[in-house]
Formats: sequence, structure tokens, C-alpha cells
Amino acid sequence: MIDFNNPPVVGTEMKYVEDSVRSGKICGDGKYTGLCSGWMKEHFHTKNILLTTSCTHALEMSAFLSGIQPGDEVIMPSYTFVSTADAFVLRGAKIVFVDIRPDTMNIDETKIEDAITDKTRAIVVVHYAGVACAMEEILAIAKKHHLMVIEDAAQGVNAYYKDRALGTIGDFGCYSFHETKNYTMGEGGAILFQDDKYLGDAEILREKGTNRSRFFRGEIDKYTWVHYGSSYLPSDMNAAYLYAQLLAVNKIQKKRMKIWNTYHEGLKDLEDAGKLQRPFIPDYARHNAHMYYVKVENLKVRTRLLKDLMDRGVHCVFHYIPLHTSPAGQKFGRFSGEDVYTTRESERLIRLPMFYNLEMEDVGKVIDAFHQLL
Repeated sequence: MIDFNNPPVVGTEMKYVEDSVRSGKICGDGKYTGLCSGWMKEHFHTKNILLTTSCTHALEMSAFLSGIQPGDEVIMPSYTFVSTADAFVLRGAKIVFVDIRPDTMNIDETKIEDAITDKTRAIVVVHYAGVACAMEEILAIAKKHHLMVIEDAAQGVNAYYKDRALGTIGDFGCYSFHETKNYTMGEGGAILFQDDKYLGDAEILREKGTNRSRFFRGEIDKYTWVHYGSSYLPSDMNAAYLYAQLLAVNKIQKKRMKIWNTYHEGLKDLEDAGKLQRPFIPDYARHNAHMYYVKVENLKVRTRLLKDLMDRGVHCVFHYIPLHTSPAGQKFGRFSGEDVYTTRESERLIRLPMFYNLEMEDVGKVIDAFHQLL
């Protein structure tokens, strides 16, 4: 069986995890939490970055820090993971779903302005498959209507819009380091922002509503409960695992790009023959090979193909069920305009095996299976 995903392993992770254990401080904000944050500040050119226990929690923090209140409206695509919406629903917001572009599967920037009302407070963009949304257009809309922009860059670590790292462009960016991502700490994430005015509140929110971070920096002689908050701080052992992968970022990226490009070239003839559609990368985007997907004719073809691939020992999967069609999506949100592409494109999409330790021989077997079946 060719697995769909396995967590990336570069071979040096346990050295750093063991060092974290020997340090005597394995809770949050230890040696490796600082090293990971520093590495990302330098490489992604962001002023502030705080590791979190998940991208979900980073999104929750962004909702708090954006000042979202009950009754506010937040615009986002329906084709995304539930956390994108959950984080704002927890603050009492109404989710306004907008159709996607069929080429990138990202939010259609031309549909956003029609969804804005006097209750709109934020636009949440999702960089699907590590391919950037049309950020210049989206930022211009946000500026015109005085809206916050939050980037769900869960899949976008080490991907770029022009020369800017995804997650560093809007008011807040949110990363995932889940085991399915390019770089992992098992479960984990990060929140990024450029404006220092959010730092104090972010630290308090992340440390259970206390000013504990200031205490550990020696700025106060004791810490106490000062505001609402939660436990969004990951273990330093998790950060140690991540640090090993960040040091190998070029190695991981190179291998993933090799897999992505091999799929892309190997399936070109099937696209030319009209059997499937390959991913599209806009000129403004530099992707990170987070995902390789194809689209087939319709849901019926996809259902049959997924079964036939599994029978041949190739584990491929579909992706999101559009949120606006779910029970919670209907309860907490509404769709703006017409669902032209979101449902149709979601029913056509198949994700291929893609992970750092995937053998190139197996990549060839996946390509062969598609040729035999299509």
C-alpha cells in the first residue's frame, strides 16, 4: 500500500528533543520555542511570531485580537477546514461564505465586495495547497472598507505571494505544524503579525490570561490574571522536533518539489487527453509543494476512481466538504451570491500521496495507476 501521508522525518529530531528534556524545561517558552520563533522571524521577515498548540488556536487568537464581537460578520471561502470558521463562530460571528476560483480553489477576490455589509469586520483568506490568494486585490478591498485581513496559511508555510511569505501579509497569519504539513511538531501552529501593538495582548491571551511572559522576562516581580485567555502554549519538546525540521527546510522543500514536479510532468498527457485537470499556479505565487491534486470529470468518476486506486494499493483521498452545506455551516453562516464553483470543484478533486519520505519509485507507481485507470 502506498500511504496518502506519513509525517516528515529528517533524522535529527530526537537529538533536539533529548536536548530539550535534558534542559529541565519541557513546558512552553523554553529554549526551542525561542529558536523556532527566531528562525521564522528571520526567514519569513515577520516582526512577531508566537508558537501555539495548533493552527486552530492561532486562528482563535486572531479572532480575539481582531476584536470580533457577537453579531459581526466575517467573510471567508466555504471550501476550507472547519477551524477557519470555528475560530470566529466561537466569538459569536456570523460567517459569510464566498465562492472560490476554479483555477486555484482559493476565495474569488472579485466576489468579496458584494458580500460586505455594515456588519462585516474581517476577511479570512485560505491559501489552498500553499498557493497564494490574490492578496493585492484583497488588501485593497479591506483597506477601502476598513476590514481586518486574516491569513489561514495552515498549508502555506514557506510559500510566497510575490516576494512575501504567506502569513506575513495580512493583519494576522496562522500556520499549522500538524503531522500532515510540510514541517511538523506533531500538533502545533503559530500566529504571526507585524504590528507590535498586538504583542502584549497576544502574550496574555496565550498564557491563560496572565502576564506570565512579562514575569519571565523580569519586567514584573510576580504575575497574575489580567484578562481572558487560554492555554495556547505548546511544549518545548514539540518545538524541539520542529526546530530540526526548520533547519532542514531546504532539503524538505527540494524533495517535495521533486515529487510535485514528477506528478505534474507524468500526468500531463492525461490532461492533454481531457481525462483530468492538473493544478494551476498563478504567476504571483511561489508554492511549497504542500499538496498535489487533480480534478476529474465529476463526483461519479471520482468515487469510482478512488475505489479503483485503493484496490491497486494507492491511497488517494478527496478533501473538504464545503462548509456551507454542513449542519453547522447552515446554522452559523450563509452563502453570499451563487455557489457556482465551490461544490462542483470540491466534488471533482482528488489528492495524491504527498509527503517528504515518499519514495520516488512509489510516485511512479501512482502515475502508472492513473494511466491504467483513465
